[in-house]
Amino acid sequence: MLPTPGLPSFDYIQPASPADVTKMLLKHDGDARLFMGGTDVFVRMRDGFITPKFLIDVKRLPGMTAIKFTKRAGLTIGAGASMNAIARHPAVVEHYPILAQAIDSVASYQLRTRATMGGNLCNASPAADTAPAAIVLGANLVLYGRRGERVVPAEKFFLAPGKTALKPGEFLLRIEISPLPKGAVGKYMKLGRNAHGDLAIVGVAVLGYPDKRAKSGYAFRIALASVAPTPIRSPQAESVLMSSPITPEVIARAATAAMETAQPISDVRSSAEYRRAMVKTLTRRALEAVVDLMHGT
Repeated sequence: MLPTPGLPSFDYIQPASPADVTKMLLKHDGDARLFMGGTDVFVRMRDGFITPKFLIDVKRLPGMTAIKFTKRAGLTIGAGASMNAIARHPAVVEHYPILAQAIDSVASYQLRTRATMGGNLCNASPAADTAPAAIVLGANLVLYGRRGERVVPAEKFFLAPGKTALKPGEFLLRIEISPLPKGAVGKYMKLGRNAHGDLAIVGVAVLGYPDKRAKSGYAFRIALASVAPTPIRSPQAESVLMSSPITPEVIARAATAAMETAQPISDVRSSAEYRRAMVKTLTRRALEAVVDLMHGT
């Protein structure tokens, strides 16, 4: 029986301020990694994929685990808040249930007690479950760097697999989600190789809400995971749904448009052809669920 690889040696650093984090990241560029939940970084260290000399624990910085909500400002989530804390927060359950759905589809309950939404987003996996939800919710990511804070919309945060809009020395402070339009309803649906705990083969997030400017009377936001180099939005499908009264035929056309937006690859979890087909199926199901909820059925 082969021995389990151990962790390489490293220095553990607990900074006192965001500015200290930035200084450490810039001083030890390439040798320092941030640490929040640790569910990804420790596994990658154990398996030899990364060997940082410094681990910077940002979870204890002020506000990093806070979750706040007001009707005027919306929801603020510290980047170090655990997934379970977010998904069980009364404001998330009441006002942003699609976020709770996405979080509850990640791995296991036990892992989610440590894992953070901030880490899930910053890993920039194309299959990240919280990313499509963040995109359709219009989330803004507040980053801190040498020049202080700056804001990047979730939709523009992901650049490539494992690559984000973070600049050298920057890290994620918090996630901000504005109040949703009145009557907004969301649904996250995921397909994995098993019922629980697997990475997404396909993930689909749909948000719908009444909008008098649309010919259909409704506006939609649709985002996809695990079917492109980054989580992506499907403006073509959204346009279909806004330009005609919502019928089963229109929903089917929108689902086809979402499928055509996808740019999947074949890997050990699925073929590209299967992913495309499942985008169409899950988008249709999620749209039907959202439309039924908006119509009160």
